[in-house]
Amino acid sequence: MPVFNGENYLAKALDSLLTQTYSDYELIISDNASTDGTMEICQTYASRDHRIHYYRNETNLGGAKNYNRVFELSSGEYFKWAAHDDLCAPEFLERCIDVLDQDNSVILCHPRTSEIDEHGTVVKNYRADPNIGLPKPSQRFYQCVCVPHPQVAVFGLIRSSTLKKTRLIGNFASSDRILLGELALLGRFYEIPEYLFFMRNHPQVHWRVYPTRHLVIAWYNPRKAGKITFPHWRLLIEHFRSIKRAPLNLHERTRCYIYLIWWIRKSYRDLAKNLILKEKKKRRATSTPIKQSPGSYSLKARLEKGTMQGAANLYGTSKDS
Repeated sequence: MPVFNGENYLAKALDSLLTQTYSDYELIISDNASTDGTMEICQTYASRDHRIHYYRNETNLGGAKNYNRVFELSSGEYFKWAAHDDLCAPEFLERCIDVLDQDNSVILCHPRTSEIDEHGTVVKNYRADPNIGLPKPSQRFYQCVCVPHPQVAVFGLIRSSTLKKTRLIGNFASSDRILLGELALLGRFYEIPEYLFFMRNHPQVHWRVYPTRHLVIAWYNPRKAGKITFPHWRLLIEHFRSIKRAPLNLHERTRCYIYLIWWIRKSYRDLAKNLILKEKKKRRATSTPIKQSPGSYSLKARLEKGTMQGAANLYGTSKDS
C-alpha cells in the first residue's frame, strides 16, 4: 500500500485487507512523507497486527516511485497493489489465489469492480474488462491496449516472478496502461465474475485533482510539474519498447506492431495536439508578450493553476501515491 496523506479512508482500507478470508500474507505500507495523521494510523495498526510492515520515506518520492517501492520491499509469490481509499471484499485474495494456484498460464487475476463514492455507496459497476485471457500474446496486447477500458486490473493479484520482468510503474502519465500491456505480452489475465473490488471515486482522487495528462505528470514525477509534456507520444514509445523487449516469435511480434500502427491511426488527433502545444510554447518563448484580457489565461497559467489546485494535498490519494 503506497500512501500519501491518506487519513481520510486509510482505516477502512486497512480493515478490508486485514479481514481477508486468506490470511497468510504481509501488508507493506510505504508512507510518502505524509503530513497528516497517516503515520499515526499506520503505526497503530502495525502494533496490532504482525503482518503489517510500515516504512516511511523522508521525502515525497512521487507516486510512481512509491508504487514501485512497495513491490521492491515485498517477498511473496504473489503481489497486489492496494490503495488507501479502495476496499476489497473478504474473499478477494482467496478467490484470486485459487485461480493462480490452479493455472500457471494465468499471471494476473482480478475480480470485477464496483465504483463507490466518498460515503462507500456503490454508484456503478464496471463492465467486464476486454478478453485478456486469450491464448496468443498479440491478441491480449490488442485487447489491453487498443480496446478502451478502465485500468482496474492493475489492482489485481499478480505473479511476482512475472512482474519482475516488467518495467513496473513508469514516471509518466498512464504508465499503468503500459504496465498492463507489458504483462499481457507475458501471460493471460483472468477476471473473476464477482464484484469483489470497490474503487473509490472522491474529490481528492488524482484524475479529479489533475484533470489532464499534462497536469497529472505532477503526481507521477514531481520534477516535471507544470511542464509541457508529450503524453501520447510517450505512450507510443513505451508500447513500442514493450513489444521489442517481450519474448515473442517473429509472427507474434509483427502482429503486435501492426496493432500498434492501428493505435497510432486511432490516436493521431491526440498525437497532433501534443506537437501543437509544444509549437505554441516555442512561439511564446520567442515572441513579445501580448497583454491578455481580464479573466484570460495562457497555457502556462492554466497549467500552473491546475497544478496548484492539488497543492494542499499533492499526489492526493494512495492510488495516486
